[in-house]
Amino acid sequence: MKTIFGPINSRRFGSSLGIDLSPALKQCNFDCLYCELAPSATTDTQKNIVEVSTIINELKEHLNDKIDVITITANGEPTLYPYLDELIDEINKIKNNTQTLILTNSATLVDEKVFDSLLKLDQVKLSLDAISESVFKRIDRPHVGIEIKNIVQKVIDFSNIYKGKLFIEILFVHGLNDTKEEIEKLNDVLLKMHPTRIDLGTIDRPPAYPVSGLSYGELHKASLLFDSSLPIHIASRTHAEPNNSSYDNEEILNTLDKRPLTMEDIDLLFDEESKKRLENLISTSKIVIKKVGNLEFFILHENEKRKRLK
Repeated sequence: MKTIFGPINSRRFGSSLGIDLSPALKQCNFDCLYCELAPSATTDTQKNIVEVSTIINELKEHLNDKIDVITITANGEPTLYPYLDELIDEINKIKNNTQTLILTNSATLVDEKVFDSLLKLDQVKLSLDAISESVFKRIDRPHVGIEIKNIVQKVIDFSNIYKGKLFIEILFVHGLNDTKEEIEKLNDVLLKMHPTRIDLGTIDRPPAYPVSGLSYGELHKASLLFDSSLPIHIASRTHAEPNNSSYDNEEILNTLDKRPLTMEDIDLLFDEESKKRLENLISTSKIVIKKVGNLEFFILHENEKRKRLK
């Protein structure tokens, strides 16, 4: 399977070319309630591994000066990739002015090698959904042995020495980490950090488990509970700029396999011919529409089927 997907107009990071370090299956040390991937057993190692040379060769084919950021991610947790340090070094050799970014759940920062590897990136997005151990375990469902107190300390340590752009993401789940008490704990920890931005988000894609997100109004109220000195941002699609690129059938399927998209996303990403190809894929049932709240997402039929079987 291909490791490169996109480019996607990220609502927060610009035109993003993605690298999926686990394209064949989900490999993660968390099994988050809100994950857009199907539920699966957690792991602390990758069994199915793509060679660094394969990733770099694919990246060279797709990288151009219109890409704002090369985003390292995975069907799961990208920092479980055993050759991450080598991969980052190789990307840095060819990226030119393009920024590098990783999206991680923060748990492996307790590993000194991972910690040092992430320091080489231009941008790092660390997730931190809860501070209380009980809330953390309910939302993120971590692999055995992972404790939030250790993660929190390493996130603080990282923020104090990292020279690039650091983003902290908190994803709120209704009735779990959106309480005043948990937000106060998050606030106290965030005041010890030096992030570029703190993104407050919620469930806006089909989740792995039957949980619900917050409304924009509820997110706004939550944002007011944080210290005014913190760079709080309510994540939103409304500031995305049009890309209107051409996608063939395989690229459409590959992109939707990695990230379900709304029609708003499609209007920003696809040119008119690509939209016609999307319509044909829908008519042949290769792509289906799944509604989450007031939003409708385009998702691969096989992914929808897999989720129903869980």
